Amino acid sequence: NDGISLAQTTEGAMSGAGNILQRVRELAVQSANATNSASDRQALQQEVTQLVTELDRIAQTTEFNGQRLLDGTFGTQQFQVGANANQTITATTANMRTNVYGNNQLQAAGGAAALAAPGANTTVAGTMIVNGTLGSATITVDVNSTAKANTDKINLAASVTGVVATARTELSLTFAAAGAYNLTLQSDNVAPQAVAFTIASATTTEGLASAVTAINDQSSKTGITASLNSTGTAVVLTNATGNDISVADTTVPNAGDIAVQKLGSDGSASGAPVTLTADATAATSTVVGYITLDSDKSFAIDVTTTNLAVDGGSTLNKVSDLDVTTFAKATQALKTVDSALGFINGERARLGALQSRFETSIANLQVTSENLSASRSRILDADFAQETANLARAQILQQAGTAMVAQANQLPQQVLALLQN
Repeated sequence: NDGISLAQTTEGAMSGAGNILQRVRELAVQSANATNSASDRQALQQEVTQLVTELDRIAQTTEFNGQRLLDGTFGTQQFQVGANANQTITATTANMRTNVYGNNQLQAAGGAAALAAPGANTTVAGTMIVNGTLGSATITVDVNSTAKANTDKINLAASVTGVVATARTELSLTFAAAGAYNLTLQSDNVAPQAVAFTIASATTTEGLASAVTAINDQSSKTGITASLNSTGTAVVLTNATGNDISVADTTVPNAGDIAVQKLGSDGSASGAPVTLTADATAATSTVVGYITLDSDKSFAIDVTTTNLAVDGGSTLNKVSDLDVTTFAKATQALKTVDSALGFINGERARLGALQSRFETSIANLQVTSENLSASRSRILDADFAQETANLARAQILQQAGTAMVAQANQLPQQVLALLQN
């Protein structure tokens, strides 16, 4: 019964932690909404910080009979459930401190922007070996393959490795001068899509707005969306599925040079930029996407290709580091929270199974006790039927003996009576 109470206490605390994480997830989803300002996201972050602090408090203060259950100190303990030595049940509680669980992640950045035609992103054929906790899988990387194509292959092996992948391609366009620009864009589309616009300024939000609008007008054809960077000085192009993005100028000279800069998952520059010069020579810059690998457990990759990823192991994104102050960080927070919820739900299921085992053991012990009592009774207690029969026999013999004695006592009297007569 003490074991059941311990499991119930632990599971109850984890239930509360799960509810808190659900609220954090709601805040992360809210922060990922583009309508939020920086101050809105800061306000959301304040609540996230308080909730994470409460998660840590639960982990440090949940106790049963003076023993802390969720801070990693309880470890594995034995519960004696039988009458003999080594008849025990093992109980283990998880470490729920917020700095020890979350999601394990590895960013495969891919190569930098390159002066290359669409479909020629300089990815070299080779392999990627994904070593997860469930097992390993070898992914074949084709020449000039996109991040999306390789992500699809990694996800096909997710049931073997326990590792899932997502892909995204991002780059920034920085314009050297105001004026007219003619570009072609290619990503999801097979044929290049022409885009023309005139910017009033190369370094202001208002000046670059026309470029954003013109590119987004063709999003349904290209799969490319445009937005401004945080300072309003560059246009950010995104393909959310990880297809390459190719940006080309034309033989019509543009108003100024265009710097094409590949961006990493955190929005920072990755590699050196490529410049499309303002001349009559058409040139194309192709940017390959980056792959993000995620798993509940640690993993590693071994790569024999280039321009896709490098060898390395995963890094734990901790619950204690949850941040929703930007769109990218809020998106990452969703992954971390989902992994944390999976971890907690798994632990709750394990505790439920432990509680069920304790209850089954108690029921079995009760049956065993009853059977032992019955066995002892059969050995030591009297057989009522047999003893009743023995009593009846003894009573009959006693009565017969008494009758014989009485008859024997009458014979001398009869002899004496005859003599007297």
